[in-house]
Amino acid sequence: MALAVTEKNQVRLVFLGAAGVGKTALIRRFLLDTFEPEHQRTVEEMHSKEYEVSGAIVKVEILDTSGSYSFPAMRKLSIQNSDAFALVYAVDDAESFESIKSLREEILEVKEDKSAPILVVGNKAETRRERQVLTEDAMSLVELDWNNHFLEASAKENENVVEVFRELLRQVNLPSRLSPALRRRRETFPKENTRRPPMNKTNSCTVC
Repeated sequence: MALAVTEKNQVRLVFLGAAGVGKTALIRRFLLDTFEPEHQRTVEEMHSKEYEVSGAIVKVEILDTSGSYSFPAMRKLSIQNSDAFALVYAVDDAESFESIKSLREEILEVKEDKSAPILVVGNKAETRRERQVLTEDAMSLVELDWNNHFLEASAKENENVVEVFRELLRQVNLPSRLSPALRRRRETFPKENTRRPPMNKTNSCTVC
């Protein structure tokens, strides 16, 4: 079950994934609408924004974590203190996709909740010739086997970036209409794009 906004009106979203998959790029594109092509190593960085939701002030924290596995204690603490999780991999890096499997297991173990709010994000969707992870394979695993939500995005091309954050907020029961920060770019989150790549499997689940 998704978590409701706490009495303090504060939620924390955490981005997890291997190094170089674009966690920082997605966050920077969302907050600043900029893209830095050069990868810069992140240890841990917290971004905090306040929004007005139905007349109440809600503090949304976005935690950008290290892709290094040399900080297990820090990662566990990040999981313990967060409300929703974006597991990010790069579509041109099959190994990064494998890494989100163990991260998901760690989240379920630490949170002791098999229905923890998790969104799997395939970043670098603009990469076509170098693609190593097929959309239908990732979607099948995430949506059919794990019963989690899945999106492909491109921080570089600014594709589905807003949708990533909207889905995370939806999973913690926050309305997608936030102000004032988002109004600098658009009045509301855009209408959800329900178009999905074709799948060979039936009974596929879409993001509601």
